[in-house]
Amino acid sequence: MVTLVVATSADPASIGPASSLLAMPGWHPGPSLQDAASYTNKEVRLIKLDKRLVVENHLDKRWEEATGETVDDVVFLSKHVASSNRPALTIHPIGTPHLREGEALIAGGKPGWAAPPNPRIGPWFRLLKNIANSHNLVPEFEVTLEATHHGPEINSPTMFVEIGSTEEYWKRQDAAQAIALLVWEGLGLGERIAVGNWSRDNDRNKILLGIGGGHYVPRHMDIVRKDGVWIGHMLPGYSLLMEDPREAKSPTNSTVVGGTWRETIRVAFETTKLAFPGGEVLAHLDHKFNDQRPESKGASQGPTTMWPTFEVLTFSRDPCHWPC
Repeated sequence: MVTLVVATSADPASIGPASSLLAMPGWHPGPSLQDAASYTNKEVRLIKLDKRLVVENHLDKRWEEATGETVDDVVFLSKHVASSNRPALTIHPIGTPHLREGEALIAGGKPGWAAPPNPRIGPWFRLLKNIANSHNLVPEFEVTLEATHHGPEINSPTMFVEIGSTEEYWKRQDAAQAIALLVWEGLGLGERIAVGNWSRDNDRNKILLGIGGGHYVPRHMDIVRKDGVWIGHMLPGYSLLMEDPREAKSPTNSTVVGGTWRETIRVAFETTKLAFPGGEVLAHLDHKFNDQRPESKGASQGPTTMWPTFEVLTFSRDPCHWPC
């Protein structure tokens, strides 16, 4: 079982951390993947591509077919874009579960799909905050989680680790070194034990499934800051669509709620369960609706309304909230 760390030369916030990581000891040339170079270090495989990462579909399957190695999880190194231009270090799961067939895929993915969230997201978020603080990147850089969004389509547990939010910061060497150190320590490439390995024996552990709120999931993030908290998908309010312009509007007194919200939650729940075998998925609700959408992340621009929190958890046999 190997972990794929994926970078692209088309993105300075991707190739910068990859170069810093490869400057650390223990790397050796690995097999090529369709002309893309790779490097090996213990059970880690770093792949250098030359295209946008969000269009590199099924990279796990392609690696397995080329090498015979089974992929355990995937970490993409990428840039982050925000209209605020604020410097940031971010981590998030990927998927476009709220989109329907025929909708534009601006940033990859597939309608009604989400990748299993990488179990390392929560522990690595806490590790990244410690690294950023120790390297004096805070408070200049904000360390934050983001909601589930964009592609590429992939079946292995996956996360994106990003540097934002303008070219000036994408090229910052100190930020690149911090992300490289996160991967180095997080995957146990140094002398320390890897951070965020989920064991199938962790049947007593609970996993947060974030529902509602804005793109930067502040209320969910407040819970994830605590040691021992695992995090799956985080669905922002803008992805919980209650209406579809292609459907006839229901009468005002109707109890029927349209849109893709129910299926979006179901996909997020099922893939989170898949990523954490033996764990118990608990929903944490941010009742404040927030239509803050990610810039250049391919979010649907369809209509949104207040969503019915009273029936959000009907998909789960044991509905409950994460303790606040």
